Amino acid sequence: MTTRITVTAEHDYDVVVGRGLWDEVTRAVGTDPRRVALIHPRPLSEPAAALADSLRAGGHEVLVAEIPDGEAAKTVAVLSDLWARLGQAAFTRQDIVIGLGGGATTDLAGFLAASWLRGVDVIQVPTTLLGMVDAAVGGKTGINTAEGKNLVGAFHSPRTVVCDLDTLTTLPPTDHVAGLAEVVKAGFIADTRILELVEGDAGASARDARSDVLAELVARAVAVKAEVVSADLREAGRREFLNYGHTLAHAIELVEDFRWRHGDAVAVGMVFAAELAHAAGRLEAADVQRHRAVLTALGLPTSYRQDRWPQLREAMNRDKKTRGSTLRFVVLDAVGRPGRLVGPDESLLETAYAALAT
Repeated sequence: MTTRITVTAEHDYDVVVGRGLWDEVTRAVGTDPRRVALIHPRPLSEPAAALADSLRAGGHEVLVAEIPDGEAAKTVAVLSDLWARLGQAAFTRQDIVIGLGGGATTDLAGFLAASWLRGVDVIQVPTTLLGMVDAAVGGKTGINTAEGKNLVGAFHSPRTVVCDLDTLTTLPPTDHVAGLAEVVKAGFIADTRILELVEGDAGASARDARSDVLAELVARAVAVKAEVVSADLREAGRREFLNYGHTLAHAIELVEDFRWRHGDAVAVGMVFAAELAHAAGRLEAADVQRHRAVLTALGLPTSYRQDRWPQLREAMNRDKKTRGSTLRFVVLDAVGRPGRLVGPDESLLETAYAALAT
């Protein structure tokens, strides 16, 4: 079964979720672009070559650009090399970029498209769970700097997002599980049916890339993001809720020099946000425990090192939601009811962290 979810942005586009969807990519490219820049990490060389052959058969000139795997791709050096290759290929505004890979690849490909000639079209083809439910949907693009994650970027909506669930069957189990953090995040902030599906069999079906339950989870998580993004493209209001758990998560990633998986960091970040809301008198203890139970069932971490708090606290000052020196957190008043906590007292932050520190 194929599901199409429409995102309303500066232009409307579909996120297509299903199995066996490679034809959707070539259909989305269409006949107009002369050149296609296909961006992919090394582990996806084989499917990238097959897609390139299909595009060439359709009359397109294909520039295949291999990039480093993971967050190592999201640097100004890699971006500069891609700019040079587009320039050498005489890439025009009528041409198109395809990002084939995980969230780091789609972030980079999107920013490449946003910055080249002040904006060319991009088709996102996420091949990881994290990419499908988070990075590739919503038009956020960017790269990292030494000072933090995604501090340089642009809003640039794709032409289409193609989520072929068959690609998840080759994903390492640890990466699959990490992607589930963003799925359950959508459950905690909006669609509680997601949590019920995970709790129904202690996460077994969610961890199975071939299950119908996983297909429903992906579609539901994408629908949550699509609805929020459609209402708030540039994060002026409700879109901030999609950052639930991300303030501490990005700090962990920075402190760990991006060696931690994003989803693992988000899992810990959600527990921190839940403990913070509870310490502030806004979330019941049972709902905090539900965070731990759901995340643990999926095999996600719920704690972090006690001795890292000073470094994490400093890193959180660089979070994109921070205004001046005032920290802003997305918290819950109940499961499915997100809100904001602005400028919490340091004692609340320390209490929340102590509850998850090991």
